[in-house]
Amino acid sequence: MLRGVSAARNTSIDGTSWHMKRYLTRLIAGLQIGCITLTGCHPTQPFFLSERGDLAHYIDRAQHIDYADLNTEPLPEASQSRVPHSLDNQNFEYLDLTLEECIAYALVNTQVVRALPGSQRQNFDMAATILSSPSQQLATAHDPAITATTTNSQPLTVDQNGSRILPRGSARANQVGGVEDALSEFDAQCSSFMSFNTTDRARNVGAGNVFNPQFFMARDTTAQMSLSKRIATGGVVTARSQSIYSNNNIPTQASGAGNFGRAVPSDYTQVLEFQVLHPLMRGRGTMVNRIPVVLARINEDISIGQYEERIRNLVRDVEFAYWDLFAAYWNVDTARMARDSAAAAHKVAFAIREGGAAFTAEAQAKYTVHQFQAQLDAAVSGGGQSNDPGLFGREQHLRFLMQWAPTDGRLIRPTDKPAIGLAEFDWDTIRAETLTRNIDVRQHKWIVKQKELELISAKNQALPDLNLSTTYRWLGVGGSLLNNNGGNPPFPTGGGSASAFEELLGGNFQEGAVRLEFTPNAIGSRRALNDVANKQLDLARSHRILETKEEAAVSKLSGLWQQVDSWHKQMTQQFHAFAAAQESVAVTADTIALGGGGSFNQLMDQLLRFQQNRASAGQGYIRALSEYNKSLVEIHAIKGSLLEYNNILLEEGLWPEKAYWDAHERARERDAARFIDYGASRPKVITRGEFNQFTGQANAQARPGNPNRSESAPAKSDAKPDAMPEIVPSPPKNYGDVPEKRASQPVEPKFNWANDSTKL
Repeated sequence: MLRGVSAARNTSIDGTSWHMKRYLTRLIAGLQIGCITLTGCHPTQPFFLSERGDLAHYIDRAQHIDYADLNTEPLPEASQSRVPHSLDNQNFEYLDLTLEECIAYALVNTQVVRALPGSQRQNFDMAATILSSPSQQLATAHDPAITATTTNSQPLTVDQNGSRILPRGSARANQVGGVEDALSEFDAQCSSFMSFNTTDRARNVGAGNVFNPQFFMARDTTAQMSLSKRIATGGVVTARSQSIYSNNNIPTQASGAGNFGRAVPSDYTQVLEFQVLHPLMRGRGTMVNRIPVVLARINEDISIGQYEERIRNLVRDVEFAYWDLFAAYWNVDTARMARDSAAAAHKVAFAIREGGAAFTAEAQAKYTVHQFQAQLDAAVSGGGQSNDPGLFGREQHLRFLMQWAPTDGRLIRPTDKPAIGLAEFDWDTIRAETLTRNIDVRQHKWIVKQKELELISAKNQALPDLNLSTTYRWLGVGGSLLNNNGGNPPFPTGGGSASAFEELLGGNFQEGAVRLEFTPNAIGSRRALNDVANKQLDLARSHRILETKEEAAVSKLSGLWQQVDSWHKQMTQQFHAFAAAQESVAVTADTIALGGGGSFNQLMDQLLRFQQNRASAGQGYIRALSEYNKSLVEIHAIKGSLLEYNNILLEEGLWPEKAYWDAHERARERDAARFIDYGASRPKVITRGEFNQFTGQANAQARPGNPNRSESAPAKSDAKPDAMPEIVPSPPKNYGDVPEKRASQPVEPKFNWANDSTKL
């Protein structure tokens, strides 16, 4: 009984424990499910045992604004520029410069040409234009050299035999690199390979077959070296050498095969062959094959022309900036004179007002003083109704073109005098010169020449592909590749004692092959003929554009011709108006001083109006004078003589001495060669040679009336001294009688620069 009770009690205790464990398990599982439901599933980072907490390599963003790590410092002109000049900051010294000096500084400092392409006069903020323009649109002194060294990304290719593979398709100007890269198509290409392979296979033959064992095992090695060159007439010449090694388990005579086995277990075959592949129709002739070279050369000429255009525009802009700065000084002087004259009138009116009269005249004079002071401030630092940059802005623009610092404690002051005499050009001469020397017309003529060459290449591609290939080879077979046994007896009787090279040099085994390949275009030749039609239309389009450009150049020249005469007449009339206003101011001032001629208010009103008229006429005169000189620059620019006019010559830099040595050697080599004159080897002429930049004495292009220019005899296309009027040192007395022809001309503008005060 006791045992039974005890057993039952233990059973009860174990059951209670089991129920408790199950309850706790359910409770824990419920809590976990509740936590997961409330918090959700979150990924966790793995645990690293030796983690130090250094997250220097952690990047939390894929893209963000960053700065390039360049070890370059800005130029001192940018990093050390001083505080800009203003009405409150006039701490500077005058720097007198001639126009020639300004142009020289601009050209010497030019690496990035600070001018835009085109013949149109540009009114823009050049600094903002350069800052916002992509680098590919900016012209530099390196551009012609970059064009000349441009290479094609496609390498020279050879086939498995080491022969050059000729390029396919018609040549295009936008697909060629520089001249050297185009000439590299005719470079010799060396290629080589070495292959080794084993054979181990069962064959479907009967037992005892001497030449074809049931279980064939072999080792074969081939080494090839070739030198292949494309020639100017379109063919490909290839020299090829092959060394072939063969070893297999075909029984030899020594192993009991009798006369049916191999002489030696292994043998070497040495092959030396020459192959000439020449096209007979498509791709034949030097004219066709040299088209890519000529297109590359034209690309270089176009690049040089583009650089010349930018330099021309830079010179033009420097001259414009120079005369604009000259006019800015005049405007400052005119505004100062008007301000001082109005201040003197206000002083008189104020004195009379203090006496008890003429209050209206004093207020009007005071208003005029402030108006002229505002005009003076605008003339110095810019602004005003016309938003003119003023003297400081004009000077800073000239500095930017010269690539100087915006401010360096000096203020540039022009010393050259503008031309005031009427320049006469011979229309027929400058018209012919424009059609020949205008940069835009010359550039497009090169494009027309490119289209002509592309048409020739397209027509050639329409021909069938007919190639003649001839091969001649020398062979030698031996038991070894090289030995010094003398080759006696020869292979195969000599067995392994004969070498392949000895047999080759003996010349006993020679082979030849001739192959004629004919591959016409696809039936109908639609692609080739369509390409020809496309090139013909493109050429016709280029001719029409050339005609339009020539007409536009003459039209532009005609407009400039009219502007020269118009601006000179306006300059003359504005000068007479200025002189008349000056006399009116003097007479009215004398009348007021003598106290007669009407009421004081009326006389003061007339005096102030005359002063305003004088200031307006002075500004109109200097503007017409500046535009007249700009028009002369424009005529030289449009007819292609601006660089010559300023004694500027574009020239290639010096080459290394080795280059001149090689060029002289090549010239002597051509001189010693025989000249063969037929179309297949002599390409047609596509250029007239070097452009003669100086057709006469450059100083003959000097403008009249400019003492800083040479006064030698001018060319026919420029100003004629005998047609130039005399410069009158003072205005004519009768201002109302304005002659139709140039009996009287305006005087040269003069500034009161005797006092070099830095205050404007």
